[in-house]
This record gives sequence, structure tokens and C-alpha cells, in this order.
Amino acid sequence: MFGQKCSAKLYPVMRCDLICYKRCWYLFPKAMDGRRMVSQQGTFRWQDSPDYRSKHWHWQDDCCRHGQESFYSLGAKVILACRNLDKAKSAQEEIIKASNNSNVSIVELDLASLESVRKCAEKINKEEERLDILINNAGILACPRWETKDGFEMQLGTNHLGHFLFTNLLLDLIKKSAPARIISVSAIAHVGADIHFDDLMLKKDYAPWKSYRQSKLANVLFSKELAKRLEGTSVTTYSLHPGLVHTELGRYMIGSYSFIVSTIVVYVVYPVLKFLFFKTSEQGAQTSIHCAVDEQAGLQTGLYYSDCAVKKASSKANDTEMAKKLWEVSAELVGLEKKVD
Repeated sequence: MFGQKCSAKLYPVMRCDLICYKRCWYLFPKAMDGRRMVSQQGTFRWQDSPDYRSKHWHWQDDCCRHGQESFYSLGAKVILACRNLDKAKSAQEEIIKASNNSNVSIVELDLASLESVRKCAEKINKEEERLDILINNAGILACPRWETKDGFEMQLGTNHLGHFLFTNLLLDLIKKSAPARIISVSAIAHVGADIHFDDLMLKKDYAPWKSYRQSKLANVLFSKELAKRLEGTSVTTYSLHPGLVHTELGRYMIGSYSFIVSTIVVYVVYPVLKFLFFKTSEQGAQTSIHCAVDEQAGLQTGLYYSDCAVKKASSKANDTEMAKKLWEVSAELVGLEKKVD
């Protein structure tokens, strides 16, 4: 058992959020004696320490079944919050069958709709007693210039503003559950990006990757500013690069290019990248798990991680004034009335 990797099979659910709440037993396979997982060179090893049976989880997933199989198989209470309820139902049935855990339910959540975000958060706050770990992972990548139901540019609206509002609406519950953790899945694409406050929705100069990179920088800035605002609450925050993982996240990317370029990408570039650089779903989940449960990680807040270790974020990601301004602008855009105490 010592040195065993954590299972991280993915369950494809469109823009899905996973919520695991207390009385969930243990969060990892074959740890029934209450041992924890600690990171070691990008994987995990079991080690004696207090167990995580009492933790409540909310895992926001992007466009694939990014829920951890190990959460389900050990009796966790799981809520799949998904935009596509048909896919969510299919995943729910598969999870129950694979894990023998029937305590899996679904709820609707569309991060591209502030109304949906508010309804989902209201339901969670009303029905659940606590929330120990929130993982903001849902997202969209390199799509054409679409807009959310509220008129926001789709990538910024989904990847940042939806998470921003959702997290803030759950903060009272999270703080009540302290010590707790909030994890924002960013990407290395944030390096070299900027927040275009003069044209935040990129109406004047839209490019799919420019928009995506801006949204990923926003994830890191949000996590850092949130850490500052949560000082003294025993709630810690993290942002991270999960690595290149093969999911449905980039399903719109090809349509952003010409037919010739798209053909080259699909039949030449992508297969090579997948073979040489892409992580398996198990490997891609490791850093999120590390930030969620590692004891040493719990002693720090507001840091950026990659491969289960603290890494240096870009200079813009460490700009405290930019982080503060983004928070204020985001709060105004989503109509956030209540501020972090």
C-alpha cells in the first residue's frame, strides 16, 4: 500500500461539479485505517496521520468526468452539479455501479448563467451542513467569441466569473467548516497573459487563446486575493496547473482555425503532443488532490502549484493591485453584495 498511486478515473460529464460532504468515510482507496496521502515527486504515498472521514468535498469539473473514483468507492456523499443533466445521469449510474456507493445525486449548475450559479449555491447552503473543500475546476477553452446568458465573454464568464460568484456565495458555509480549502484550477497558459481592464470582454480584439489565457490568469489572481481576504479564518486557498490532460476541454479549439490548420492539428500535432506530453487522467488529478489533503500545503495559502509542488507564478499573477482591482470589477459584474468578512 505504501507508495500506491491514487486512482483518478475520469467520468465525462459536461461542465460538472462534484460535491462530497461530511460522513463520507475516506477519500482515497485502501485507506480504511484512516491514513492520509502526502505528495512525493508528483505522486502520493500513504502515511499514518489523522483521517479525512469528516471532510466534505465540492469538486467542480470541466467538460469531462473529472470526479475522483476513489471518492465514490469509499462511501462519500457525492453531488454532481452539472450543466448537462443527461450526461450527469449517465455518470451517476456508472459511478454507482463502479463504486457500489448509491449515495450519489445530481443538481443543475451552468457556470455561464449567474441565475443558475445562484440557484445551485442556494440549494447547497440550504441542504448541507458544511463544506470543507471546494475545487473550482470547470472550464472552457479556446472557443469562438460567444457570450454567456448575462452577456459576458464566454471564457471569462465561465472560467472566472462563474467560479468567483459561486465561491463567494458558499463562503459562509466554507468558513463555518474551517479548517477548509478552496482550490482554483488554472493553467500554465496564465504566464504571459494580462487582464485587459480596458476591454475585459475582448469586444475590440478577441482571440480564443488570448481570452483563455486571461481567464487562467484571473484564476490565480482570484485565489491570491481570496487568500488575503480570508486571513484569520483557517480557510486556505490554492491555484494550480494540472498539466496537459486529455479531456473534452478543448473541443472548440479546432473550430477556431482554418480547415488546413485544423487538419494538421488534428492528425499531426495533437497525436504527437498526446504521446509526448499529455498526462493520464490519474496524473492530471494529482496536484488538485495534493492541494486538497496534503498536511504541509495546509500550512500555506495563496500559492501556485504544479506537479504537487509550489511553483513560481507569472509576475502579473503576483500583482496584488491587479488582484484587488479584478476582485472589485468581478464583484460589480456579478452583482455580489456581500463581501468577505
